[in-house]
Amino acid sequence: MEVIVDNEIAVQNLKKMADHKKLEASWEKVGESEFAVRIKGGGSAGPEKGQSSGENTREVINAADSSPEEILCHPDCRRRGMVVALSSNEMGQGDGALGKLLMKGFVYALTQQDSLPETVLLYNSGASLSCEGSGNLEDLKALEAQGVEILTCGTCLNHYGLSEKLRVGAVTNMYEIVERMTGAGLLVRP
Repeated sequence: MEVIVDNEIAVQNLKKMADHKKLEASWEKVGESEFAVRIKGGGSAGPEKGQSSGENTREVINAADSSPEEILCHPDCRRRGMVVALSSNEMGQGDGALGKLLMKGFVYALTQQDSLPETVLLYNSGASLSCEGSGNLEDLKALEAQGVEILTCGTCLNHYGLSEKLRVGAVTNMYEIVERMTGAGLLVRP
């Protein structure tokens, strides 16, 4: 895969991701502010005919047409006791647009980790991340599909007029937020 980026920090981030995933990465400067990063994956495109594709797959017979259909079963990648608390729709302080971009990047990067959190808590302006119109919605849905519990503060949804716009996870209260945070083995607050 080749990715074109416009700064050296993006090059370093892609190289770190490739290293973390144990993939080969190389790069070259191809323009004044243009860099080509190449990431080479290992492994094959799929199993040979008649071979199993690994321990996390199984074959199922589709009753409608009696043909085999491969279904991928993903192992539980959640780290028990890891709680991510998102108290803002921005990451860090300073420029608001940059903060929103950083938060979008953080939530996406969270979906790519080998160890996913057990729970994501959203409160204050962070409550908007789980609502209609959020740029983070699809990534939060992807986490939820992998078993991550997504909990959004009900008081916060009411305060921001978002009660009817929640699109992922469940509504929670401050008692449960405190309980999850104080009981966490690892609390992540970007």
